[in-house]
Amino acid sequence: MTETLRIIGIDPGSRITGYGVVEKRGASFVHIDNGCLTTRSTGSMAERLEQIYSGLMEILEKYKPDAAAIEEIFFAKNVASSLKLGEARGVALLASIQAKVSVFEYATREVKQALTGYGQATKDQIQKMVKSMLKLPEVAQEDASDALAVAICHLQSYRMRKVVG
Repeated sequence: MTETLRIIGIDPGSRITGYGVVEKRGASFVHIDNGCLTTRSTGSMAERLEQIYSGLMEILEKYKPDAAAIEEIFFAKNVASSLKLGEARGVALLASIQAKVSVFEYATREVKQALTGYGQATKDQIQKMVKSMLKLPEVAQEDASDALAVAICHLQSYRMRKVVG
């Protein structure tokens, strides 16, 4: 019997939060869905966070993933942007936990390494690798592609843990 594992990858952002749902079926990765939750730029930060939370809760309920893989915060030079990103990430963590989904966090370098074998890969290289690995007809939107990459990273490391463990 082939094991199936469903993962949601989340690329948090205060304006655009990407998500990607991927399944591991045997040795294959299968694309289920991807997209972006876009918040209203006229809304307050609290309203944006509520939009992200509500959107993620709907997606988590619809796809019922086994785990959530969320990209860790990179340190930006702009402190205000880093704080907003942290708040959006916190909402993604909260939604996942409230949906009773195990959470795993990955640094950007880990994601790049898992997909391309090179921790300094460009966004374009990652997008092309996601398209190839999931046999997508076209490159996914940037934030959704990043989320799919985080999900694939988790599935890659999950396989390694099973081999080692």
